[in-house]
Amino acid sequence: MSSIGEGVSDTLMYNSAGEDNTTVILGAGLTGLSAGYVLSAAGFRVRVFESGPIVGGLSRTIENQGFRFDLGGHRFFTKDDRINDFVRKLMGEELISVPRSSKIFMRNKYFDYPLKPLNAMFGLGVPVTLRILGDYGLEKARSLLSRTEAISLEDWVVRRFGRTMFNIYFKEYSEKVWGIGCDRISAEWVAQRIRGLSLAKAVKNAFFKRGGNDVPSLVDRFIYPKSGIGRISERMKEEIDRVNHVHTDTPVERIHHRGSVVEGVVVRNGGRTETVTGRYFVSSVPLTSLIGSLDPAPPEAVLAAASKLRFRDLVVAAVMLDKKKATDQTWIYIPEKTIPFGRIHEPTNWSGEMAPAGKTLMVMEFFSFRGDEIWNASDETLTRTTVDNLERLGFIKGPEVIGSSIVRVPNAYPLFDVGYGRHYDVIQEYLGNFENLYVAGRGGMFRYYNMDHAIESGINAAEAIMADARREGSVPEEAVWAGDEPCAAR
Repeated sequence: MSSIGEGVSDTLMYNSAGEDNTTVILGAGLTGLSAGYVLSAAGFRVRVFESGPIVGGLSRTIENQGFRFDLGGHRFFTKDDRINDFVRKLMGEELISVPRSSKIFMRNKYFDYPLKPLNAMFGLGVPVTLRILGDYGLEKARSLLSRTEAISLEDWVVRRFGRTMFNIYFKEYSEKVWGIGCDRISAEWVAQRIRGLSLAKAVKNAFFKRGGNDVPSLVDRFIYPKSGIGRISERMKEEIDRVNHVHTDTPVERIHHRGSVVEGVVVRNGGRTETVTGRYFVSSVPLTSLIGSLDPAPPEAVLAAASKLRFRDLVVAAVMLDKKKATDQTWIYIPEKTIPFGRIHEPTNWSGEMAPAGKTLMVMEFFSFRGDEIWNASDETLTRTTVDNLERLGFIKGPEVIGSSIVRVPNAYPLFDVGYGRHYDVIQEYLGNFENLYVAGRGGMFRYYNMDHAIESGINAAEAIMADARREGSVPEEAVWAGDEPCAAR
């Protein structure tokens, strides 16, 4: 396992003529840590500030009574060789390869996900399957006559899969996840999540295994750290802390700027506040939080635009079990409205190290908005609801439950409702005027990034800072990160 601590000399911790050249990073999720890790490896002075007690953001791993679980289970997969090498060199022998096996539970039956036509035929019946194929053909014929743009998720899916497939496989689950109708969800979201996927590719993948493997939604293996996905973030923190520092439990309260230049941030740790100055600033915190923290405040038009952007929140319920196994799946998707959670995963199906020997746990995701009934429910109520529904589904028996943990995750997913783009553009135009502020990551960029994209976004921000530093002459030419050796000590 590579280390950036070895061989990093004081001469690379540059500080030109006493000028404060620190890079201040807001947020210690995958993006902020990737930026801090790359800059630290290149010899830059870095301070990372995280509001929570542990690093990783949405991709963190929680430990409770010897059980470990991710916030929903996160697979790492990428077609980018650079990002793949970055993670593999960072993690070394901690990584394992995990087969993906997922199901959709609906109509009291389990269906393969991604779609396998024979399973769909025997599960839904031949008449429904013929209707799916007929609708698909009809939409393909319509697409030849009309080139109108798909505005909503409903438009996008119906055109690529047909109305019957949309109603059966997409509508209920999407509305459970996002909390709004599919006609109000922007087509841009689904295009990002399952870009390149159509019914034809899903069918081809089912019968000819190699057919759809270039589509990220269809990959059937992924790499995963043995002790949970949060180890990727923990490893980057460990390396940053060798030469710099990641501050947890330290939220950023204000971001001071003079015109187009950010000068410093006010952070709070316990009852103490500190003003931290720097030359470069990277924000991976939610975009709306960034706008709300700027001092002086942005123009009213920008504040109004930020007020229109929303995030979907998440409540994670983990139930610890006195049994070796409850399911044989990576994920189980639950579109049924009568069941309150939307997805299940069993961490021990990803790695045996996620629970004590002979025991397992199940993790359920409740999609929520802060202040709604789910978010405000007590931990005891959520645990009871979770256990009752798991019993109803036949996964567990009440006496097998030996513990539970409830985690509330604000700002988990950017909500792409129809029309969000015009508000987003107003904010981006304003932030584009700043000379030394680099906005990155899922929450920071308000984009639905997978893990590899979040890491790439942090690396790109770090490389932009290094390029700017070289142009300004404030860093020695040799103090740069070698992109072909992402974890090498400089």
